[in-house]
Amino acid sequence: MGVGIGLGCAEFPFSGAAAYWRWIDMCEAGGVDSIWQTDRIVGRQPFLESMTTMAALAGRTRRLRFGMNVVSLAFRDPVLLAKQCATVDVLSEGRLLPAFGIGSPLAPEWQTLGIDTKTRGRKTDECLEIIRRLWREESVDFSGAFYELKGVSIAPKPVQPDLPMWIGGSTDAAVRRTARFGTGWQAGGDPPAEAGRVVAAIKAAATKAGRSIDDDHYGAGFAFHFGNQDTPVVGRAMDAYAKRTGRDATHAFAIGDADTILARLAEYVDVGVSKFILRPLGGDDDAILAQTRLLIEHVLPRAAARWPRRPKVASTDR
Repeated sequence: MGVGIGLGCAEFPFSGAAAYWRWIDMCEAGGVDSIWQTDRIVGRQPFLESMTTMAALAGRTRRLRFGMNVVSLAFRDPVLLAKQCATVDVLSEGRLLPAFGIGSPLAPEWQTLGIDTKTRGRKTDECLEIIRRLWREESVDFSGAFYELKGVSIAPKPVQPDLPMWIGGSTDAAVRRTARFGTGWQAGGDPPAEAGRVVAAIKAAATKAGRSIDDDHYGAGFAFHFGNQDTPVVGRAMDAYAKRTGRDATHAFAIGDADTILARLAEYVDVGVSKFILRPLGGDDDAILAQTRLLIEHVLPRAAARWPRRPKVASTDR
């Protein structure tokens, strides 16, 4: 099972656009698999808006694929989002990796947008069905608890015949949602053992639903830093993670050297995960670029040699 290593941003950790594009250009030239943008709409911390970022990446890059990690569907109109994804996929010549989720109930957007968190699962399921059908069908009629559509079409359709639909989350509902709609699954900070449990559950649920998801379409992510845990930027990031999630931060960070990062990758690979979103930790632009270069030079070649990619086999999903 070949491993793909992408890089991601949660908060916007750069001083401005010039530093961000330096980072993207380094990733493009350095063989990084993909770029991922965390989705946030409101808050005091700087975050790029996901769909705008996807459009900008489509214009800036030529090889890299890119995706949202993950768009909370209840915050967005599904018809507009389907159109945005299709447009970005067309203009990037098929490099978009859309990823969708239910959203954390603690996110400030629920109150800001006046949305009841109790409806988020049902609303997400309706959004997924609408988006999937708009990408594939010429005219869509839909009648649900939250959305009503009659004779809706979008054109052009996505370039990718079956535009990927990655689903996030590890609850039982997320497992069912992925088995029903997904072409891939992205862990949300789950440690390796928990990620392995979810992968197995999704595979069983998909089989029961008469579908299949490619074995190499299961993902996870963690932050990394070449150095030691006493570095202030690492301590702050780990403290913030533990406070935000209530989880032990150890599994969500790989701090040390290339061997440390490869060992953490191997823990996930052993339980069926092969797509990764790694987040460089650094205190300023130069530090983030330096961390990224170390990953490109010392981890990517060893990961490619250890887990070489194999020719793609057509999925039987549908």
